[in-house]
Amino acid sequence: MIAICSALGIQAQAAQRLTLDDAIARVAQMHPEIRWVEARTVVLAAERERAEQRPPWIAGAEVENAFGTGHARGLDSAELTLTLASVLERGGKLDARRTLAQSRIDAMAVQRESRRLDLLAETARRYLAVVAAERSRTLAEADMAQRQRTVAAARRRLPSGASPESVLLTAQAALARAELARDRAEQQRTAARQHPAALWGERAPTFDSVAGDPLALPTISPLQTLAAELERTPELAQFAGERRIAEARLQLARTAATPDLEWQVGIRRLQESDDTALVAGVSMPLGSRARAQPEIRAADAEREALSIEREAKGLSLYSTLVEAHGRYTAAQVEVARLQQDVLPKLARAEQAAERAYRAGAISYLEWAQLQSERTAVRQQQLDVALDAQRALIEIQRLTGQALVTAPTAASSGDIAP
Repeated sequence: MIAICSALGIQAQAAQRLTLDDAIARVAQMHPEIRWVEARTVVLAAERERAEQRPPWIAGAEVENAFGTGHARGLDSAELTLTLASVLERGGKLDARRTLAQSRIDAMAVQRESRRLDLLAETARRYLAVVAAERSRTLAEADMAQRQRTVAAARRRLPSGASPESVLLTAQAALARAELARDRAEQQRTAARQHPAALWGERAPTFDSVAGDPLALPTISPLQTLAAELERTPELAQFAGERRIAEARLQLARTAATPDLEWQVGIRRLQESDDTALVAGVSMPLGSRARAQPEIRAADAEREALSIEREAKGLSLYSTLVEAHGRYTAAQVEVARLQQDVLPKLARAEQAAERAYRAGAISYLEWAQLQSERTAVRQQQLDVALDAQRALIEIQRLTGQALVTAPTAASSGDIAP
């Protein structure tokens, strides 16, 4: 079974913590779009049963020379004819109808998988939005903790005259802004939790938090390997099903060139002589081949158009895959570089600036600038990691399978104050 998976889908640590697997399971079970495909399959099955039916038998009765005038007055000269009629289909019409109906059912299975894959990708995106909101709140809390230390240090230096009151007020203003950012992040988290819950019809989310680390970026396959997987993606597999439908329609159109035979047999009672006689008849429409040609040409052109459309779709998917793969690999390198090189140096620099400020060796502005720089780089790392996760989800949607070849251990990132 094809599934959307990501480095975000790690195991939950608490009862009210939602994992990506849990979210996907709820959506797959409860979303109406999945149920719609199942209902549509029932409709197509009924249409197949109808297509397999042969032409009906027609029983008829006919009265002639009755209720007229003269010798035809009343029923004195009436002739009653009982008939049984039907149509003899020629040219393989029954098999063509059956093939067309079955090809529609087969195509629905691929369409169901494509819809399911799109839906699960949307679930992963909304889940990622909640993860991003929670991580933004964590970064805001870390920044607020930094500003609190700055205010405490400025307050300790104020009585001795080592720092003017303006420094304390500036630090308090920075703390107030950090608290505002934390409150805004909390509101965004609350709103983000509504989005995935809406996919499974839950208006009041029952989960408190989600599991996952956006900085944990797994290794994915090379571009050419992923490009080969595109041939099996449901978006292209749909064209194979649609081509089978088009070929079945073409075959059905060709069968119309062979005229059907309408036959009728019956028995007639002659009132005047009290005798009975057999009646029979056969009819066949003329010009069937000429009338069938426009539909044959249309069905053939539709089949050829599908080949061109599939080629164009394949190019579009490949272009999207190249773009998503490039975004992911570039972001993966940037996140790792920031984590291993930039953030540790900024952390040490900020700690050294704190010690220097407490010792009176540097000004408040130098320390505050380093704090702001460290917070900005943390946010940059988060933004880049989130973009990589979105690209990963898109790659998985395009190829229709999980791509994590070597799951990376979850990393908490540099969020400590």
